[in-house]
Amino acid sequence: MVRIVRASASELEAAVQALRDGEPVAFPTETVYGLGANAQNPAAVRRLFELKGRPANHPVIVHLDSPRYLHRWVREVPEVAEKLAERFWPGPLTLVLPRSSTVHDVVTGGQDTIAVRVPAHPMAQQLLTAFGGGIAAPSANRYGRISPTRAEHVRDEFGDAVRVILDGGECQIGLESTIVAFDGGRARLLRPGAVTLAQLQEALGEVLVTAGGETPRVPGSTSSHYAPGTPMQIVPQDEIDARASALSEGGQRIAVLAQRLPLSTYPYVTWINAGRRAEAYGHDLYANLRTLDKAGCALILVQDVPEDPRWDVIRDRLRRGAALGVAGDDREAAAVLGVLP
Repeated sequence: MVRIVRASASELEAAVQALRDGEPVAFPTETVYGLGANAQNPAAVRRLFELKGRPANHPVIVHLDSPRYLHRWVREVPEVAEKLAERFWPGPLTLVLPRSSTVHDVVTGGQDTIAVRVPAHPMAQQLLTAFGGGIAAPSANRYGRISPTRAEHVRDEFGDAVRVILDGGECQIGLESTIVAFDGGRARLLRPGAVTLAQLQEALGEVLVTAGGETPRVPGSTSSHYAPGTPMQIVPQDEIDARASALSEGGQRIAVLAQRLPLSTYPYVTWINAGRRAEAYGHDLYANLRTLDKAGCALILVQDVPEDPRWDVIRDRLRRGAALGVAGDDREAAAVLGVLP
């Protein structure tokens, strides 16, 4: 059971003052921890991009404490978007809508759309209400890397560069929000998340799932994302033991993320059994990958997850994490390990 923690008055005061001073604040949501800045302060938002190493054309999500403030950020809300907001907010759903003329380009990546969400975590709600405005908040990690689901993950990433970190305990969901855009009155799923395609279809009927010609750029949509520093490879379910054994026999340290225990004891292998329940696996995914990333291994092998709708969001994150590949000086070593084709 995830323990939901609320902020003290002094913690909230420090966080609100930091936001007003243009400083970044890390805070929990039900999905992952966000690195927040005053969304109406372009210099403060640019600071987020600098800290994360985030490309300037990559938009951020603006977090609000209530849908009633949408009019400050968007110029129109389609009927289908209203239906989703009524059903899933507060919650792990981000809507991409036409931006208001008052929204700065740095928030939208220069696009005519803005991504907005009303988070459900009590501490996020406390912060947003106390601040009284929108908070631009990408995940609190270096760009393209594993999202944080605990306050210590944020400290590991940024150290003293982020002065205020609100510790709300472990995130309840552990995977980023679902992102939906709108095309001619129809909803288009751009990133899978805790609000599933089936739930969207139940609320609306038809939901587009393929990219359109005018699909906006959104967070976490690049082919390489959510990646550990250690090279990662997805292995067919029935080959995970053989691959781990073969690679470790050469003396290389290998990490494994699987859905069961190993069939034998393998030398130089660090093995995590994440279980067969999709919800628990997803909740623990980023924490497990961070643990394996710190194990000093040459490669992380991930047992492929089932082809089942319950695993769609997990499969998406794993494939993006493994797609990063290995750069520069590591390519020769990776080829030896079978990471590269």
